[in-house]
Amino acid sequence: MPGTLYIVGTPIGNLGDFSPRAEETLRTVDFIAAEDTRVTVKILNHFDIRTKLVSYHEHNRKVKGPSIVERLLAGESCALVTDAGMPAISDPGQDLVRLCHDNGIPVATVPGPSAVITALALSGLEVSRFTFEGFLSVNKPSRRKHLEEIRDERRTMVFYEAPHKLAATLHDLHVALGDRRIAILKELTKIHESVEHTTLAEADGKYDGQKLKGEYVIIIEAKTEEELQAEAPQADPVELAAQYVSEGLSVNEAAKQAAKETGAKKSDIYRALLEREA
Repeated sequence: MPGTLYIVGTPIGNLGDFSPRAEETLRTVDFIAAEDTRVTVKILNHFDIRTKLVSYHEHNRKVKGPSIVERLLAGESCALVTDAGMPAISDPGQDLVRLCHDNGIPVATVPGPSAVITALALSGLEVSRFTFEGFLSVNKPSRRKHLEEIRDERRTMVFYEAPHKLAATLHDLHVALGDRRIAILKELTKIHESVEHTTLAEADGKYDGQKLKGEYVIIIEAKTEEELQAEAPQADPVELAAQYVSEGLSVNEAAKQAAKETGAKKSDIYRALLEREA
């Protein structure tokens, strides 16, 4: 029988957040697949865990993925960990999980800290509905397409960003989305954890030229229904009424309905319809 792949959440900063179950899993599996073995070995040393590590990351996943699957099919068990938080979320681990499912290998999870959920809880913004957008692409066409797709997003958005890209990302978000309330969260659960409440307009340019450290989460409030309606193109009241006439309404009823929907005067619409028919 094949072994099991365990998706194990690790601390996003504070080692005190490492769960007993996660510790036991890393201690008892046959090997650990780590995004960066140099990062994971610090956790292992802290908890005196001697399990062997293999490297599995974005640049070697196509080679290492099949070799890990082969070992699992042979009956070994493996714990998948990322540098911090839950693996397979904006992380190459999702490919390994898919490979295991495709090959009939059992996959289990040992939940742990998540920067997305932690940041949302700390933000103080409206987060009853949200969407995780991950990192914006550095490829300009892909980045532009991503920003265009979220321009009218009705849910709160969560982004990850590296310190050296923060200023450029805040600028691009401001240009694409306009001014919105945001929260910028840094170094979650660590000594220098911080939450900055600001707006995209205020944040645009604030970090230009600064040498920043730490990992950042940006949370952006969605557009309100009122904002979306205000930006929506208004239908031409006369054209709308003409459409209603073509669908069988009288000129009077068509003008009345178009006035109701557009806010234009019924008398103006009525007069324009009669002129069109003359």
